[in-house]
Amino acid sequence: MNTDFIKGIIPPIITPVTEDEKIDEGALRAHIDYMIDEGISGILVCGSNSEFYVFEEDEMEENLRITLSQVNGRIPVYLGVGAIRTSKCVRIARMGVRLGANAISILQPMFVKPSEDELFTHFKTIIESVPETPVLLYNNPGRTGYPMGQNLVERLAHSLPNLAGMKDSSGDLTETLEFIRRNRDVKFKVLVGKDTLIYPGLVCGAAGAVCSTANYMPELVCPIYEKFVEGDLTGALEAQFILNPIRLATDGSTFPVATKDCVNIRGRKAGKPVLPLKPSPPAQMERLLREMEKGGLL
Repeated sequence: MNTDFIKGIIPPIITPVTEDEKIDEGALRAHIDYMIDEGISGILVCGSNSEFYVFEEDEMEENLRITLSQVNGRIPVYLGVGAIRTSKCVRIARMGVRLGANAISILQPMFVKPSEDELFTHFKTIIESVPETPVLLYNNPGRTGYPMGQNLVERLAHSLPNLAGMKDSSGDLTETLEFIRRNRDVKFKVLVGKDTLIYPGLVCGAAGAVCSTANYMPELVCPIYEKFVEGDLTGALEAQFILNPIRLATDGSTFPVATKDCVNIRGRKAGKPVLPLKPSPPAQMERLLREMEKGGLL
């Protein structure tokens, strides 16, 4: 199974919506072209910044169909799976494979806190349901309330041939490094899930990053990876230093609305967050504007 494509800068693409909260197909297609033109390496549909948690399965399918159509083979397309019920995750994963997604990404269940054995069965069932497709785990303890343990990931990585890697959003560089070290013998690819840690993650052996900031400043995010690969470590680190204050400013917004706010600030069309979430309040918008101006984006 070829997993060479799992690398680089992969934005969890926003889902632009109309005033009545329908997917804005025109805006979505334009946003895809914008990011591809700026050098992204792949697109993750139905990730956290896509607001996957508010969309029904038919809307997820619509989103993926539009994305695959617009991408038209130019870059890989990943489908995020983030449901609690195992059978629902299987259904969504198979939908992604049926439509042509290049890989599947699976978030650990929210709200509940399964044991290691329960998590192993959950992931194994989903991964084995799409045996010909590369799968990534998505470790996001900040949103689910608990981490994927090192032993669980190692057990999965060494027993399931199509488990190709993971996105680690723990924000703990030691954890990221251990995921890489303990599974490098099976060519397990780890993607950084914290935009502020792209450069140090690459230094530690990460294959790339899944980063929300590539939605609104891909011309700054992509060079971190590109310069690193070219051997320009100073340039890569400098780009990371410019990015970090902007990314840290988004923490003042309700997650994940700042990504749409910043897309709109830069003059692109993202629409509003889907209710119950709303755009950032005026004071926070001013902070985002201020940091983006400092970063040379406005």
